[in-house]
Amino acid sequence: MAPQVRRAFVAATAALLPTLLHAQLGVQRERNVPDAYAITGARIVPVSGPVIERGTIVIRNGVIAAVGATVAVPADARAVDGAGLTVYPGFIDAYGSIGIPAPAANAAGQGGRGGGGGGLGAPVPTAGPSGSAPNSAHPIGQQPELSVLDFIKPDPEALAGPQSAGITAALSAPATGIFMGRSAVINLSGANAQEMLVKSPVALHIGFTPLRAGGYPNSLMGVFSVLRQTLLDAQRYGEMEAAYARNPRGMRRPDNDPSLAALLPALARQMPVVFLASSQREIERALDLAKEFNLKPIIAGGAEAHLVADRLKAESVPVLLTVNFPRRPVNESPDADPEPLRVLRQRVDAPKNPAKLAQAGVRFAFESGGVANWSDYLTNISSAVSNGLASDQALRAMTIVPAELFGVSDRLGTIETGKIANLTISRGDLFTGGRVTQLFIDGRPFEARAPATAAAAGSMAGGTWTLTVTLEEGEKPVTVSLQQESDRLRGTLQGALGSAQISGGSVTAAGEMRFTTTVTMQSSSEEATFAGTITGNSMRGTVQIVGHPQGTFVGTRPAGGDAPPQGGRRRPPPQ
Repeated sequence: MAPQVRRAFVAATAALLPTLLHAQLGVQRERNVPDAYAITGARIVPVSGPVIERGTIVIRNGVIAAVGATVAVPADARAVDGAGLTVYPGFIDAYGSIGIPAPAANAAGQGGRGGGGGGLGAPVPTAGPSGSAPNSAHPIGQQPELSVLDFIKPDPEALAGPQSAGITAALSAPATGIFMGRSAVINLSGANAQEMLVKSPVALHIGFTPLRAGGYPNSLMGVFSVLRQTLLDAQRYGEMEAAYARNPRGMRRPDNDPSLAALLPALARQMPVVFLASSQREIERALDLAKEFNLKPIIAGGAEAHLVADRLKAESVPVLLTVNFPRRPVNESPDADPEPLRVLRQRVDAPKNPAKLAQAGVRFAFESGGVANWSDYLTNISSAVSNGLASDQALRAMTIVPAELFGVSDRLGTIETGKIANLTISRGDLFTGGRVTQLFIDGRPFEARAPATAAAAGSMAGGTWTLTVTLEEGEKPVTVSLQQESDRLRGTLQGALGSAQISGGSVTAAGEMRFTTTVTMQSSSEEATFAGTITGNSMRGTVQIVGHPQGTFVGTRPAGGDAPPQGGRRRPPPQ
């Protein structure tokens, strides 16, 4: 080798040496990461069998390799002292939008709700010239082919919230729309959606909230019209596809329609349909629609499911039951109007709802329901136990029941050999004051960080509002009590227009609100849609009552109530 060539080679090698050493050290560190753990001397609650008061769980390559009272600790396993600890199967949040980043405040969102934790709403696809999403003939908010996997962008800080409540896996779904899209079961760790994925698709999701952008459908009646017509179109589309498959010769090939094609598994009862429905009226409408089209329904939310328990049991319809129980408005003014009796009853009934469903034989799993504080998740489940729900039923509603409903019970939901090593570890019994200290997700340990408090976060719309509604008949004073779950509203209206529950309620981060209710006009009941904006503790907008000219309304709520702390904009829930 010529001297000058030798010198160049030595110089190049010296320049590459730091990079090569860094790469080698990285490989060595990766090799040093343990893939075997042994939790020893812990109280183990397998759910699939009796409690092991003092036992060992061996984890290897992300799965449970052994569990029992006499299991030996492998020589290569990193030991975790479980003395004084209780190990449960990793909890499963049965419905939400965990893993999806929160939408921008000015996003042209549709009706729906957020999920809590790692995301409060699915990004809305960019609209084409006709108002539809790219490659779709159907408007935004009416595209069942959307998959939650297209929206998930995991953020470790956001995932720390649900992890602090012991949640290791979740059913995540797009949070907005009428035909909202398809959900997936994900583990709450991983660098991307594919690393988090346990199963997809799981279910088709449907919401009843009218679209916010002002287009059709902008009323509850319009929503059901769209639902029925689209399902009828899908039935016809399926018949044409089947006919063409049997004998394509001489027949025009049917136009490809991904939206209608995505409905075919639901119409064939091969995929369950999750209806976002909380009030008795919404639940009954969902069940009626499912019966009309022979769908396989699941109710999500279910705040008033106990009022429909007999029918839910008779039709074998499970419920993904919210644990986001209504709260008394914070810092309520002494001059505020008394809360309506119905609102007070909802607050009292919420912790009793799970026990009533269990007594009626209705199958249910717990979902976070967009809780603002993740500490409320276990606190409210403990409240349900205090109000008559057996602790073993509560645990099953957090573990094996959602796993069975979503078709992943062969992987999640119990502590058994061969299953994914998702574990929730607590100091003390979680239903009697214990706290989550650590988790294993996909066989990897995570510390359960205490969730930040949301005491200062406020609520854009929650609280008791005093409205003056101006119609052709004159001014009508009413009181509207609203509870906000992420971007979804529920509550009651009471006063000169009668007393009724609101439905299809929503509010954006920019303060745009909408809800539908029934009002009494000259001894007859009519559907009314309230739409307007919220700025701090003021609300104003229009009200459209079927068969009457458009009216207006203005209203206020007591200062220091649930208003957001800055300029009428809502801070994102803490993680």
